[in-house]
Amino acid sequence: MAGQGFVYGIAAAITCAIQLTGYAVAYSLKTETFYDILGGVNYLALALWSAVAGSIDAPLNWVDDPRKILVTILFICSRGWLLIFLAWRAHERKGDSRFDEVLGKGGGQPQPFRFFVFWMAQAFWVFLISLPMLFVNSSQVNKPGFSAYDIAFAILFCAGVLIEILADIHKALWVKRGRKGDFCTDGVWAVSRHPNYFGEIFQWWCLFAFSYSSSSNNGYADPLWWVGILSPLFTMQILLTMEPTGLCNAEGKNLKRYYDKCPERYSKYRENTSILIPMIGYKYVPMFLKRTIFFDFEKYEYKPKSDGSVKNDGLES
Repeated sequence: MAGQGFVYGIAAAITCAIQLTGYAVAYSLKTETFYDILGGVNYLALALWSAVAGSIDAPLNWVDDPRKILVTILFICSRGWLLIFLAWRAHERKGDSRFDEVLGKGGGQPQPFRFFVFWMAQAFWVFLISLPMLFVNSSQVNKPGFSAYDIAFAILFCAGVLIEILADIHKALWVKRGRKGDFCTDGVWAVSRHPNYFGEIFQWWCLFAFSYSSSSNNGYADPLWWVGILSPLFTMQILLTMEPTGLCNAEGKNLKRYYDKCPERYSKYRENTSILIPMIGYKYVPMFLKRTIFFDFEKYEYKPKSDGSVKNDGLES
């Protein structure tokens, strides 16, 4: 536990250093250009640190431990893609509108504390998401082989990453082609309204499950392994409940553009397409299941206030 605590503690310090430095420089320049980029760099720094430090006093060096090699490679592939994609998106968009108000770009007063909160939220997200990877890389358990359980969750993790990558690529190509059809239904977007968020959430549940085999106390009795559940839970918290990102930013009042341009087509798409979990036949799912295990909560509906009417976005049982 002491060795793992050391790895975790330095990882937290690295995260704070990167994000605080990023905040200081970004606010002085009044830019958000490298906000997402430093998030990606932070992930890679934690993977490198834990791979090196986790080998200290371990039964096997990192290069001789296939479990640590695999989890590090999977983690770097996932976060490496995120870094590349977000850097490309920031370049294409020439900025991020989420920060316009806090940086005073619209002529308002800059809000340094709110900008600081954005950077600290990223610090928490980076560190918490990395917990299962840190747990595996800092583990002193010597299990050189893979069980069927390990292989299954490694494959499922890869599936989550692949879904997120495909969703990002399909959406980017759709935008490049001129946003034909007003909303994206290409590729995985035909079976999920937010496949990128599903892939992000799903992969961290899989990595948390994969890390179980690296526990020295049969998993369920290891408190540090249980701490790793914060990775998928915090991801869900960010993407499902917090503005100005995730579903709260994409759904609700921000659906107005679709109901103004193509209300019938979008209502049909919404009725037939799961909000998160990729699937076929969503329109046949009972309303109480949509409102619970499928996460299609009422707060995500578009409710115009101009005439007091409320649209139910086609979600009728």
